[in-house]
Amino acid sequence: LLHNEMVAGLYRAAEQGEGENGRCTTKLESMGFRVGQGLIERFTKDTARFKDELDIMKFICKDFWTTVFKKQIDNLRTNHQGIYVLQDNKFRLLTQMSAGKQYLEHAPKYLAFTCGLIRGGLSNLGIKSIVTAEVSSMPACKFQVMIQKM
Repeated sequence: LLHNEMVAGLYRAAEQGEGENGRCTTKLESMGFRVGQGLIERFTKDTARFKDELDIMKFICKDFWTTVFKKQIDNLRTNHQGIYVLQDNKFRLLTQMSAGKQYLEHAPKYLAFTCGLIRGGLSNLGIKSIVTAEVSSMPACKFQVMIQKM
């Protein structure tokens, strides 16, 4: 509910002339980034070091996702060249919305915070990334994580 109100509040302010819609998405993503950094710091304080980036992604999909969304990611795919696709078939933040096609256009603004959450968590684990989300049918969504080599 808090997440829904954050999104609604930012977009309401944009409609009243206090900003523009592109800024709302950026602001939500930035807020998620900061929250992701803090959460990953707290969740990994008692864990052993990760061997590689695949280990980190598995941690994000299992432990991190379970703690934040009360379930694991349904599917993790990789091309072993720095691109990972995390699929959640019943994404918790979209399940309150109707499964109809008319809400499909509103889904991306509800995913910006989560993209930031993933990016912030990975950033604190030493991985620079670009995270995008796509929804083809509600409430399923895919998060694409592109790892940027430093």
